[in-house]
Amino acid sequence: MTEKWYVGVDLGGTTIKMAFLTSYGEVVTKWEIPTNTEDGGIHITMDIAKAIDYKLKELNQEKQHLLAIGMGAPGFIEMETGFIYQAVNIGWKDFPLKDRLEVETGLPVTVDNDANIAALGEMWRGAGDGAKNLLCVTLGTGVGGGVIANGQILHGASGMAGEIGHITSITTGGSPCNCGKTGCLETIASATGIARLATEAVASADGNSMLKQLFDQKGDLTAKDVFDAVNKGDELAAEVLDETAFHLGLAIANLSNAFNPEKIIIGGGVSRAGDALLEPLKKHFERFALGRVAESAEFKIATLGNDAGVIGGAWLAKQKVN
Repeated sequence: MTEKWYVGVDLGGTTIKMAFLTSYGEVVTKWEIPTNTEDGGIHITMDIAKAIDYKLKELNQEKQHLLAIGMGAPGFIEMETGFIYQAVNIGWKDFPLKDRLEVETGLPVTVDNDANIAALGEMWRGAGDGAKNLLCVTLGTGVGGGVIANGQILHGASGMAGEIGHITSITTGGSPCNCGKTGCLETIASATGIARLATEAVASADGNSMLKQLFDQKGDLTAKDVFDAVNKGDELAAEVLDETAFHLGLAIANLSNAFNPEKIIIGGGVSRAGDALLEPLKKHFERFALGRVAESAEFKIATLGNDAGVIGGAWLAKQKVN
């Protein structure tokens, strides 16, 4: 008997990543389609359904070959019902995602936050290496996260558990965050936050700084500029990254003191800084974490990249069926 597949779907503001996966989390095939946010995102579920049918036809497989769909979506989600209260980048407000996708695909659907399914993917097939107590921090244009305890994602009373990026880091005079607060971790540890810190730092720097020279040439700075300058020995860039690592290490240590993870996985575009970020991050984490907590936690760079969401989606779908 041919093994049946699960469907992993990872919805982003620009593209929808999709994959068919085995029960072992192996990717059979993966592809992307554009995210159509016209008309308040009303066409997205039908686009997903059509894409699944087209891929099955391409592979010469029947719909019965699929067992279930696991999907990650941004925004505020009611986990039990898969109801999206709001997803600003998509255009959804009070949108019954799970119900619509089940009707249009004829398959059982489970929905979770996109950062959560990335964490599940890393736990199952990535850097988590099967760890049951795990913290996943995604550093990109924003800061997301997922908390896994005893093998299960923590959702909290209103599905908001894991909003690591909105831990308050600067209590007074912090920069505005997209969430409406100020001083959030996201304003410091995201790619845009690092770029902002660097731009502020060069304003008072001397002309010998590589970052200062780069800013004078370009008129702006990116997080990658900071990482490249750190790797070339620029002291100002190292100070900027150390400030980011300080706030990130403090936040992760406080979270870890609360639930004692075995693995701390750093993903997203900022994680490509590698040891330039990890070394100061671990230093500050060890400063603030309890001794036994720090000893039992291992930092890892995420390994699944863009596949984390679809693999985590398949894990969700598998739990639904089993």
